[in-house]
Formats: sequence, structure tokens, C-alpha cells
Amino acid sequence: MSWQPSIDPEFGDPTSCDALEHVIVPRTRDLGDGFAVRRALPHGRRQMVGPFIFFDHFGPVQFMSGKGMDVRPHPHIGLATVTYLFDGAIMHRDSEGNVREIQPGAMNLMTAGRGIAHSERTPDLQRQNGQKMLGLQSWIALPVESEEIAPSFQHYAADALPTVSDTGFSARVIAGKAFGATSPVAMVSPWFYVEVTAQAGTVVPLDPDHEERAIYIVDGEVEIARERHEGPRLLIFRPGDAISVRTVKPTRMMFLGGDALEGPRHVWWNFVSSSKERIEQAKQDWKTGRFAAVPQEHEFIPLPE
Repeated sequence: MSWQPSIDPEFGDPTSCDALEHVIVPRTRDLGDGFAVRRALPHGRRQMVGPFIFFDHFGPVQFMSGKGMDVRPHPHIGLATVTYLFDGAIMHRDSEGNVREIQPGAMNLMTAGRGIAHSERTPDLQRQNGQKMLGLQSWIALPVESEEIAPSFQHYAADALPTVSDTGFSARVIAGKAFGATSPVAMVSPWFYVEVTAQAGTVVPLDPDHEERAIYIVDGEVEIARERHEGPRLLIFRPGDAISVRTVKPTRMMFLGGDALEGPRHVWWNFVSSSKERIEQAKQDWKTGRFAAVPQEHEFIPLPE
């Protein structure tokens, strides 16, 4: 996805749970054709959770025949993108020559490092037939020593990711470790990302071992320390406490977080860096055409003025 800042909504409801640090209400933007995006990170009160510096929730939207998503080629530096779908399909193309149809339940990690450009479009078949789309895109800020690594792309189909089932819930470990399972995805810093679906009245534990942790409620409702929270919401927890999440309704949520980075990051458009000068260089590189082109693409998103 391509990013521009907007005004944050008011802070979420107060809570009596001492372990709950922030409740973030995602701000909503309509990108056209009824395609709604809810943005939870970055937020005025919290830039990151672990290395997660951007968190977008797009859809649900029903594209009619002939319509679809068309995010033209745009650049990234200093981050990795995670695209995760519940419904629909996206065709990913990038300047490293990777072409991949992203499908529900799969893990797609594009590491920009020193620079990559990519496009995200509805595949031809789905555009012809129409499709429902619902998904998430996150940006993972890279550690300082890894900000300039070579760009790359990893894809793992849904059946290649470990799943865990217990009474009333199931979990897919997309990245990192959770519920005793480990994802095969390679990472340059410790973080975790897990899809959890749970029936009403189920208690799901949130591992206290991770330094920074949050839950994004995609849909449904949960209760934590007698306080209820409906989706969509991002709940950010203080370190160290064992958390029990009880579902009030059937709920789909993402567990996420990891080790905190060395410090804050500068974010401008689609660029993330510990250095303002590096972002200025990336601006000029995109404006003057020094990023590699995306194969099979003949247009791009210009640098914002």
C-alpha cells in the first residue's frame, strides 16, 4: 500500500486493566469505489509495537465485475511489508522480478532494505468475475544495521504455515513463535504475527515473553479484565503481564509485536529510516527514476509534492 498521514481519531475508551497501555481506534479513509482502509499505526500516541510501524485493515469490499484494486508502482526503503488476506486475491509485482498472486492465509513478506518498488493489483480473473476482499497490510521497520540490506521477497502458502488448535480457537503462526509453534519465515529481528479465530466464550492466552505486544481485533468482541472491546480496535499491552483474552462473540484477531527497535523512525510517504538524510535521498531517487522499474508495469505513483 501507499501511505500519507492523516488525523488520528480520539483515543479509545478508558480501561481498568493495568496491563492495557493503549486502545487505538483505527482512522478510516475511503480510497475510492467503496474501498475503505482503517489505519491503526502509526498513531499520534504510539509509533510502533515492536517493529510494527504501519498497520492497515482494508475491506471488506465487494468489487463488481470489471473493477478492482490498482495500486500503481511505488517505492519503499527501510522496511518490510506483510500482506495478509482473509478474502480475495492480489497480484504482487516488484522491481526484483517477483510476481506472485497473494491468496488468503498465505504469508507474503517483501523486504525493501535499500530500495524496492512494487505494484498491487487485482488479478485478471478476479477482475473479470468480481471478488470480495478483506485483508491487512503491515510494515515492519528494520533494525539500523539492516536498513540497507538487499531487497527480497518471501512467500509461504497457507498450508506451509503452522497451525495450532485448542478448545474453542485456532491459530495460524504467520511469523515468529506462538502457542509452541514456529513459522518458517526468515526475519532480521525478533517479531511475531498470528491469526487467531475463536468461538464465543473462549479464553485465549497472550504470551508474556514478547517485549511488546498488541492484539488487533478484526471483527468480533473480547473481554479483558472485565472491559469489553469490539473490533476494529488495536489493544496495546505493557510488557511482562500474562493476558487472558475472553471472546464475547465469535472473533477474528491478530496477535502481534516483538522486540522494540533501538529508537524511533522517520516516516515519509512510503519511506522509513532512522536517518532524515536517507529519506531525502530516497525522495530524489524516486523523483529522478533511479529505482529499478517493475516489470510489466508502464505507470507509477509520482512523488507527492
